[in-house]
Amino acid sequence: MSLGHSIRHGAKWVFIGNTGSQVVNFALGLILARLLVPAEFGMVATIQIFTSLAGFVAGGGMGQAIVRAKEAGKRDYDLLFTLQFLIGLAIVSFFFVIAPWFGRWYANPVYADLLRVAALSFLVRPFFNVPSNMLHREMRFKAKTAVQLTNLAVYNSIALSLAYLGYGPWSLILAGLFGSISGALQFSWYARWRPGICFDFARAGELMRYGLLATSNNVVSYLQSQVTIFILSRSGNATLVGLFNKALSLAYMPFTMISGSAYEPVFRAIAQSADNPDRIRYLYLQSIRLGCIYTYPIYVLLYWLAPEAIRFFYGANWLGSAEPLSILIFAGFFMSIGHPAGALLAAINLLGKELVIQLVNLVILILGMLIAIPYGLKGAAWVVVFSQFVGMIYITFVACQAIRIRFVDIAHAVIPAAVHAIILLISLAMLEKLAGNVIHGDFLTLAFFGTAAAGIIVLGGLFSPFEAMRAESKKMIGVVRNRLALAGNKNNESENFSNRFLSTSIPPHSRKRFVVGKRFY
Repeated sequence: MSLGHSIRHGAKWVFIGNTGSQVVNFALGLILARLLVPAEFGMVATIQIFTSLAGFVAGGGMGQAIVRAKEAGKRDYDLLFTLQFLIGLAIVSFFFVIAPWFGRWYANPVYADLLRVAALSFLVRPFFNVPSNMLHREMRFKAKTAVQLTNLAVYNSIALSLAYLGYGPWSLILAGLFGSISGALQFSWYARWRPGICFDFARAGELMRYGLLATSNNVVSYLQSQVTIFILSRSGNATLVGLFNKALSLAYMPFTMISGSAYEPVFRAIAQSADNPDRIRYLYLQSIRLGCIYTYPIYVLLYWLAPEAIRFFYGANWLGSAEPLSILIFAGFFMSIGHPAGALLAAINLLGKELVIQLVNLVILILGMLIAIPYGLKGAAWVVVFSQFVGMIYITFVACQAIRIRFVDIAHAVIPAAVHAIILLISLAMLEKLAGNVIHGDFLTLAFFGTAAAGIIVLGGLFSPFEAMRAESKKMIGVVRNRLALAGNKNNESENFSNRFLSTSIPPHSRKRFVVGKRFY
């Protein structure tokens, strides 16, 4: 199998895994939202801030170092397992010691017990991470996706059962622990891996140095995603935390399913093109263009139907998240532009510059949240939007300098999606004027505007003045037509969205626009 085919094949399974996870989590999350109250979700979200942060320390970027290494044998994997198990043991001990203080800090002793049980997963993670890294290195993304989706079923089955039996926040904590055990067993089976011990600390130093920068970026990025939840949790109102966490997850869902799922294949494609600056420029701009084309209509529709969607799917208890959601959607527009720059900088070895950008954005979030606390969830949402806007401008500027393109090239990539998003918004407003007094009820409202939006998107794309929009509309119609005509014929399976990021050739008009730059540093 050629490298290009391996990348395309891997991209397909990454997309399937991410999209499948989002769909299943959304569907089963609807049921959980009716079994658990926002305060219980808020308690678990608070615990996960600390355990997820510790997770970055537990990994230390060493798994990523093994994946990128030119050679890796059993001794390397045994060393990785040994280091991660020792670090995990230290983390569990630390959380067990501070748990009573943690419960007193939040004035609720249940937090202490939740933290202790959640920490036990760090003893399982080495058995989970090492075989997962082996599959990643071998580019066996189909096996990883199989584990991901199976583990999702295990987690949700346990969570739903315990929530139905009245275990409250324990349903999510215990589901996470047993889900980790299930995933570790599956990964070990697929990778044919058995744990071993190795104390080659000279080699360990190399792994830790290599992974330090990547881990630093991951930690700061995670802090950005959680600092708003953490500061809100200090207000003592778990309901506010649960509502804002729900708004964040819904606002990021279109981005995660579409633009986010393309990160890995885009990163790999750019990394493989180090000697071809023109192709790197094309891949970067194409990832922005397609990400915006596919996410912007979803964000417009979510903005228009936020209250109805939340009330219909999650119930009246969650309606308080509709207002921050309608604000956080603007952050999604900016993320679709800025996110590909992160893949670019990582691929051309500019993680140090990305780390500076992440730190600046974190400071903006912290200061903004401290100012916005009196303004409640609306204030917190606007802080997130502002930080994403600044981060998008900053990281895009650095990316443009690195590969020698102009901001006008970024604008050309975004304009088709932005224009059609505005057209969709105006069309929905006109439809509401015409049919607002006829359509009643959340279900009818969602069905009417959802169907209308789909028609507007398809027709607008087919008759668009922008070539990119026309091309994508025709491709999607072709995919649907082929799926209907060739159902069950695996040999004629249509290419999915992720694969289009990995075009191995550059259109002639793209070659004319750029001058080959110097080698990247």
